[in-house]
This record gives sequence, structure tokens and C-alpha cells, in this order.
Amino acid sequence: MKHIFLGLSAWFFSIIPGLAQQATNAGTTNLPRIGIAGLGIESSTFSPAVTQEEAFHARYGAAVFAPYPFLSATSPLRQQATWLPALVGKSLPGGAVTREAYESLVTKTLDSLRKNGPYDGLFFDIHGAMSVVGLDDPEGDFITRIRKVIGDKTLISTSMDLHGNVSWRLAQQSDLITCYRMAPHEDALQSKERAVVNLLTRIRTGKGKPAYKAWIPIPILLPGEQTSTRIEPGKSLYQQVEPMAAQPGIVDAAIWIGYAWADEPRNHAVVMVTGDDKQKVTQAAEKLALDFWNVRTQFDFVAPTGTLEKCLTNALASKKQPFFISDTGDNPTAGGAGDVTWTLTQLLARPEFRRADGPSLIYASIPDPDLVKKAIAAGVGGHVEGTAGARVDARFAPPVPLNGTVESIVKGDKDAEVEVVVKVGSIHVIVTQKRKPYHKENDFTRLGLKPRQSAIVVVKIGYLEPELYAMQADWIMALTPGGVNQDLARLPYKRIQRPMFPFDKDMKKPDLSAKFVPLSGSVR
Repeated sequence: MKHIFLGLSAWFFSIIPGLAQQATNAGTTNLPRIGIAGLGIESSTFSPAVTQEEAFHARYGAAVFAPYPFLSATSPLRQQATWLPALVGKSLPGGAVTREAYESLVTKTLDSLRKNGPYDGLFFDIHGAMSVVGLDDPEGDFITRIRKVIGDKTLISTSMDLHGNVSWRLAQQSDLITCYRMAPHEDALQSKERAVVNLLTRIRTGKGKPAYKAWIPIPILLPGEQTSTRIEPGKSLYQQVEPMAAQPGIVDAAIWIGYAWADEPRNHAVVMVTGDDKQKVTQAAEKLALDFWNVRTQFDFVAPTGTLEKCLTNALASKKQPFFISDTGDNPTAGGAGDVTWTLTQLLARPEFRRADGPSLIYASIPDPDLVKKAIAAGVGGHVEGTAGARVDARFAPPVPLNGTVESIVKGDKDAEVEVVVKVGSIHVIVTQKRKPYHKENDFTRLGLKPRQSAIVVVKIGYLEPELYAMQADWIMALTPGGVNQDLARLPYKRIQRPMFPFDKDMKKPDLSAKFVPLSGSVR
């Protein structure tokens, strides 16, 4: 990704004559004062799990810069402003955030912003799919409360995940707004850097807030596994965004798929285009929205799908190794509780895996702190017996009995804290202190596992992240139960706006004309 950062920074310098020299003379230059704040999480309202404050691993002060290599101490962008970081917190996707956790994090953010103001701009880094118990549209609430502290003249540049939701309120309070253009999110840092570059550019050139913000809600609600930009039609749809945004008179263009596993009125797709040329902003927004609507029936899963039984039949018959199976219904990267035992229960019941010399299978993963304690007490090579999982979500299967040999114990992971591998028959079960998604090869090899040599690897994930995708010899997604069930029709939606595709397949074409959002501060 380094070349992307350098490229954006080089572009930034090229459009503002003398800026690099101004950075060199920072001591004599009146640099803009830029705050940094944000909270990021995907929260499934169909999961019984709740998310507490500690899950956000909140960073304060100088520690806020760590996730942003383009703002490292020696980076060109860092030299272009006086940076005043408040609080940035990122959580693994999960259940709804408790109101207490939300209020605590927001209050700390606001207190810091009050302390360090005034501001010329704010880099607002959010995901956009946070749910909070008893509160609709948390990001809209958060940015509104921030506005009351930093004022309406401060430019806010909002960076989001394309699986976030853009409410009218969030759109109004954001002066600049953008989101990722790839799923999987290989351009996440590039998108965040773009948000910063856009912010600094508008401040340095004196152009300030873009005159027009076109917002078009699109009544489509689909999971990320059906809207990946790796395949059509998502690939071609998203390839239009960059050239649209590069037109003179347009600052940025973006398409939000939205978040499918929360039941709020704001959960649906959105197109937004910002800029100073009303005609171009309108045309770009309406074209993207119409193109999105026109291909709605073409979206399909990014990989073959089937029941778990079908997936296992295919995997066991295949000569391609490793054969990956995505256990999609309890995917912790989408908001699943992560401790649903349904799939693991089925695997352990299969006769093929009961012998130690059966087909090798890695299962990642199931959280259970009690079993981890027992494994630590037994030690590597020792025998452990107990149950795991279903402490949070036992709707589909009870805690699963595990009776096997401890193969490894590894401590120190930021998310899992402690990981143990228990071999039961020919299955290597990863049991964690806390839930953790496994999406890199090192996640396995650091535990002594050899995923490339395993016949089957089962991961609680949806579409495979880049490293796993590159590793797999074959891949299928199992349509399993859980809080992020891929079969959306099975989920008890009550509050999303209807009609909505794909729930109402015969719905009439919606109004896809551009709605112009008032500038921040113009309406209260």
C-alpha cells in the first residue's frame, strides 16, 4: 500500500503550489488546526451479544496516529497541519454497543475536543454501521454532538466503510464524505488518506465547504458477500466511482452498500456526490444510483454456496488442498457473536474426522475462557476435556463437548488474548479466550498449524480476506445459522424501510433523483 500513500501525497503537493515549502517552514506558517475523532464497529442487532467500551481499544492523544501511516511523524501530510487528536476507537464487529459504553466514549471525545479547540477541520473516521442499545443512528447522533462543540464553521471530512449507513443527519453534518471502493477493503487506508487530503485541500485553497451534496437513498439491502467488488456487477459499478470523482467540479463520489444485519430505517444503500458544480454533481449521483438499481438482480455470492453438508461433501471429494469452507452465519467480521457451535458440532459428529489419521481439518475458531484455562492447566501435549462456545449465542446449538490433546498455547494476541489448539480426532480446533477472526496465514502458523497442508480449513468468515483467498485451492461458503445469516429473509426485520430489494422483488422503480443536503450549520 506504500505506493498508494506516496501517490496521493504527491498529488496533494502538485495541486497546491508551494505547499511543500510551506511545510519546511512550518515554524513560520499558520498551519490549519485539524482534530481527529471517530468510533468504528459493525453491530448486528440480530445477535444476542453486546459490545462494551473496552472492545474499542480506544486511542488517545499521540496514540491516535498509529493506525494512519500516512500521518506518521515524518509523513508529508503530517507536516501540513497542527494535528489535535481526540479519541479514535475501533472494535471487532459484534453485537449492539451498550448505551453506557457509547456515552462514555462520546463524552471522552467531546471533552478532548473542547480542551484542544478551536479547529479549522476535523478528520472523522467511522465505520458507519454501529448500533447502540436504545438509540437510532449513532453516527448521526455522534457527529451532531461534535458539531455543538466545534461549531459549524469547522470542516468535517468523514471517512467510512462502504458497508456503513449514511443517514440524512450524518450527510448534513459532514462537509466532505467518502468511503472505501473495494470489498474486501484493500483500499481502506487509501480511502482514509483521501478524506484527509480532501479536507486539507479545501482548507488550504480557501474553497471551504463544497456547495453541493447530492444524497440518493437506494432501497437495496444486500450482504457484503453478494456485493464484492471482486466480481460483477460490483466490480464494474465501483470502477465508475474514481473517474466520477476526478471530474472538475466534483470533490468526491461514493457508493455505500449499507449494512444488512441491523434493523434500522437508515439501513440501505446510498450514493453521495459532493462538489461545487451542481450539474456535474447531480449527473454523477443520479448515474451511479441508476446503474446500481439496474444491476440489483445480478448480484450474487462471491463464491459457490451450499449447506454445510454439501460443502463437506465437496471438500472431502476434492483433490485440491487446502479446501476452504466459510462458516458464514456466525462471522465475527460481520457482527456475529463468534461462539455459535452449530457448525463445529456437525463436524465433530462426522465419522470421517473421528480418527486421528482422518482428513486433516482446521476449525477457526470458538471462544471459551473456561476451556482455555483447562488447556493451560493440562499443558501442551496434555489431555483436556470440557465444553466450548454457546456462552453468548446458544440459539442454534448448546456448548460443544471437546475431548482431545492440547497441541499449542499462545498468549498475547490483541483480540483473542490466549489461543489454544485442541486436536479431536483429525480436527484441530482453535479455542480462544475471546473471539477472534482468522484471516491471515500467520494467524494459523503462529499456533503451529500448517493451513497450506491441511485438507480442509473452516473459518468463521464470509468472503475470504486477501491472504486466505490467495492461499485457498478451492473455496465454498456454507450457509449456516447465526446473527449474520446470509439468508436475509430468515431474519426478523421490523424497522427497515419497505419496499426494499430483495425482500420486495416486484417493487416499482424508486425515485432516484438527487436530494440536495443542506450545508452544515444551515439547518438546526
